[in-house]
Amino acid sequence: MTGSIIPQKAARPLFVLTILTGSFLLFLVQPMIARMALPRLGGAPNVWNSAMLVYQALLLGGYFYAHRLARMPVARQAKIHLILFAIAALTLPVGLIDLPPAKPGLEAIWVPALLGLSIGPVFLLVSAQAPLMQRWYAANPLAGEPWALYAASNLGSFSGLIAYPLLAEPLLSLHAQAWGWSIGYGLLFGLIALCALARRDAVDQVAVPDVQANVAPVPRRKIALWLALAAVPSGLMLSTTTHLTTDLFAMPLLWVIPLGLYLLSFVFAFSERRGAARLLTLLAWPSLFTAGALAMVSQGSSALFPVFASIALLFLICVALHGRLYDERPNAAHLTFFYLIMSVGGVVGGLFTALIAPLAFDWAWEHPILVLAAAVLIPPSDRFDWRKLPGLDQSSHHLMRLAALALALFCSWQIALIVLDNGDRAVAALWLTGVALGGLLVSQWRPLVLLVTMWAMLAEGGLLTIQETLNGMRERSYFGIYTVRERPTEKVRTLAHGTTLHGIQSTDPALIRQPLSYYGPTSGAGLAFSQAQALYGSGARLGVVGLGAGSLACYKRPGEAWTFFEIDPLVLAYSVKRTFTYLKDCAPEARVVIGDARLELARIAPASFDMLAVDAFSSDAIPLHLMTDEALGVYERALSPKGMMLIHISNRFIDLEPVLAADAKKRGLFAVKRNDVPDTSAGFSPSLWIAMSRDPQAIAGLQAGTKLQSWEKLGKPAKTVWTDDHASILSHVEWRNVLGANK
Repeated sequence: MTGSIIPQKAARPLFVLTILTGSFLLFLVQPMIARMALPRLGGAPNVWNSAMLVYQALLLGGYFYAHRLARMPVARQAKIHLILFAIAALTLPVGLIDLPPAKPGLEAIWVPALLGLSIGPVFLLVSAQAPLMQRWYAANPLAGEPWALYAASNLGSFSGLIAYPLLAEPLLSLHAQAWGWSIGYGLLFGLIALCALARRDAVDQVAVPDVQANVAPVPRRKIALWLALAAVPSGLMLSTTTHLTTDLFAMPLLWVIPLGLYLLSFVFAFSERRGAARLLTLLAWPSLFTAGALAMVSQGSSALFPVFASIALLFLICVALHGRLYDERPNAAHLTFFYLIMSVGGVVGGLFTALIAPLAFDWAWEHPILVLAAAVLIPPSDRFDWRKLPGLDQSSHHLMRLAALALALFCSWQIALIVLDNGDRAVAALWLTGVALGGLLVSQWRPLVLLVTMWAMLAEGGLLTIQETLNGMRERSYFGIYTVRERPTEKVRTLAHGTTLHGIQSTDPALIRQPLSYYGPTSGAGLAFSQAQALYGSGARLGVVGLGAGSLACYKRPGEAWTFFEIDPLVLAYSVKRTFTYLKDCAPEARVVIGDARLELARIAPASFDMLAVDAFSSDAIPLHLMTDEALGVYERALSPKGMMLIHISNRFIDLEPVLAADAKKRGLFAVKRNDVPDTSAGFSPSLWIAMSRDPQAIAGLQAGTKLQSWEKLGKPAKTVWTDDHASILSHVEWRNVLGANK
């Protein structure tokens, strides 16, 4: 060892700790800054995907910076890096810059701009430390291979990501989180300085011209392979998030799991001990033909199997592809270039999923496309290569392949019959094992692997998904995927946002103006709006946050002034085109404001409404920024002194009643709830609405006017009030419903 201040035995733990700390901070700040942005951005899946794209782009910038810096002597690298680290500290504590609100339709550009400008400097420099510290570590010829340190990097990333929802968000306010992260940034600065001391006089062997001359350049074909092996897992991580939250199981915080497993896959894939990576790669093959078959499902599910299967598929594919990436790694002289190309691949995958796919597709077609791309890239396993069995000639090979294909095709056909007839899914699962067996027998031939995988996808629900696309039943915007379905036997038309029903309208002319689903005459909103003139006179002013199918419009009475707030122009288009006719038939003169309701309500004059209904859910996710104390302050400001707000809190997974009870208590509001359990066979859905007012007489009048339908007092309030600065849903999760225990 040449001139090292810190003994070599102590150097490795130091570099591991530095990389762990930097990666922990990197993935702690990601959800933190997204949480800060919630009041401005909302919680649609594409908002998170856009945020991830920003992080990947900044990561690419950090890796490019590390790659360029690594051409210099280590001492000079350290000096420049530490100076820039100190300058970037001037932007701390982390927070959002003051950027004007996005214009409708420009969210895909505005979201990255807001996040990038807010945390760009510190994120870029912290992201650079993982490849840079590995390069410094490898500068000492006695240190050994640096690649395993990348596994430590991703272990730190995984820890930071999981720590946020489990520890940081429940325990700390955003203000405290920002300062805590800043302290961590200072700690990282000190660790990097110690690493610089450890390599103070080291000669970077891979930067010496004579050494570089003996290192072969990386072939373009290998660079293309690195790109593909990095891009597919990155895109698949985001597409799995969209597919899960949109089409299988809409639950808040579900986005944490795909990202966490994506990061965890690097820990196995880049480990010096290859046993676990090889085993998981082996398991990726049967998972491809079983869990991969669910990649085209778009009909939703209340079961957990599709969720677990999709998550397992993502993890196994990521380990398999990242493991192949590790096996294709270059000489240490190309270390920073290797990570740079990996980062470019991550951005390419993110661009495809977060920006291109929402514009190009009507549904999450990027998900099955990426699963098929993974099928091409997963390394084959000798364990499934039956050609090595003794006594098999060339003709036997052909017969075996044909038999395997026939088995997969026959079993897929049986599954399709069961799915199309809504048959026994347990029987379909048995047939799926036959598909997997046929797939494993042809796993040495890529074209046949693609055929079997695609057959399985089509059989498990892909045919129905394609049919809905061909029939023009779906449309997609930045805020989600909407599906309009006709049910001729029931004489209704439905609007779904992801897996969640957002409106029903009867196609029977006699019932076409009857509000259905959560808005029936015995629902909280139906009862309240029916009493609007009795409570506030013939000129009552009513507002609704969230248009949906426009069901509530048919409670309008002559003389009333109605205003709807809707963030997505595509939702309004359903009413304008008369796909749903509630708005045009019942309230054609109603005003519709396009934009984030909280921001728009903050701009209007105080006391503009007598009643305000808040019904803005993104699929089944909680719009947290619309439920905080600050949000309720905006609603209260918009109400007349005796006005009333109605908040729809029906949800499968989150109990919001204690949250609103705590806020009502804090604000001195009088509140009651209406838990409606109507006749579902008539097109109505159970719903839970909460009514709040500063005036007890308004609440008393509401109850007196609806004696046949009871309003109840709210239950026990939460211990703390949700605020923009501090809110956590973990303590309000209905875990029995999440785990399916209430079926």
